[in-house]
Amino acid sequence: MKTNITTIIITLVLAIQINAQTLNQEIIKDGDTPYLLGKIDKSGLKGDNYTSWFSKNYEDYEVDEATIMALELNLKEYQITLFMGTWCGDSKQEVPRFYKILEACNFPLDQLTVIALSSKPYMYKQSPNHEEVGLNIHRVPTFIFYKDRKEVNRIVEHPVETLEKDMLKIVTTNDYESNYQIVTKVNRILKEDGLNGLKKQSKKLTKTFDGKVASMFELNTYGRILYSTNRSEEAIEVFKLNTNLFPDNPRTYMSLANTLGINGHSKKAIVVIEKAIKLFPDNKDLVENLETLKTR
Repeated sequence: MKTNITTIIITLVLAIQINAQTLNQEIIKDGDTPYLLGKIDKSGLKGDNYTSWFSKNYEDYEVDEATIMALELNLKEYQITLFMGTWCGDSKQEVPRFYKILEACNFPLDQLTVIALSSKPYMYKQSPNHEEVGLNIHRVPTFIFYKDRKEVNRIVEHPVETLEKDMLKIVTTNDYESNYQIVTKVNRILKEDGLNGLKKQSKKLTKTFDGKVASMFELNTYGRILYSTNRSEEAIEVFKLNTNLFPDNPRTYMSLANTLGINGHSKKAIVVIEKAIKLFPDNKDLVENLETLKTR
């Protein structure tokens, strides 16, 4: 019995040590800007390599006191998971402001989980323990609000109005719609109806969202996320949708063609680029892209 108790104690101590070591893990490599990766907290963001932007944006932000008073009444009923990147300009701006709002609301910070993601191509917007899996994290920062372990709503990349007002809508009326609704819709279709469901609804989506998507990068970034997480066929279908929504942007065709080519659909990729060259005959990037595809 004594041996078993000793073993349990040692196991618990090791577990605590491992958790302590992984919190605020900093990646420092020669030639790269240092960045945090995995679970972090405010103390990590006030580290030597991050405090210059964190402290400034925290101190400079003036909270909306009237909204704070209303927000404080309900916010404590929620748990919040925040995905961010210490390399990301929007995270650098919004995350310090978010902390200031939470503290002004006396929000229990043990109900906040913060995950720092990577920007590296081999780990694009991912964390070491992959807490982001299944959560449709395509932009950072993303603030997800949970109640009774169920997602209620989220703020994606930047607020629609202000952080305080967006948060108040979420915890009261919950009639809030975040940025990038096209991605929300496509992700829901893939989750509920799969790849074939997206193919069937592509024309309807094009009609519904025509002129309502700010730029080709909304779906392009989402497609990159799908591709980097081994969902290549879904990424291809998303890139196809993007060419329908932005037929006047040559980059949409290149994203589609390159993904087709990498996944063994060279003939289809060449057809896409040749179509694009007819539309944009003076675009040198398309011509180079075609030459690359033909030599694979």
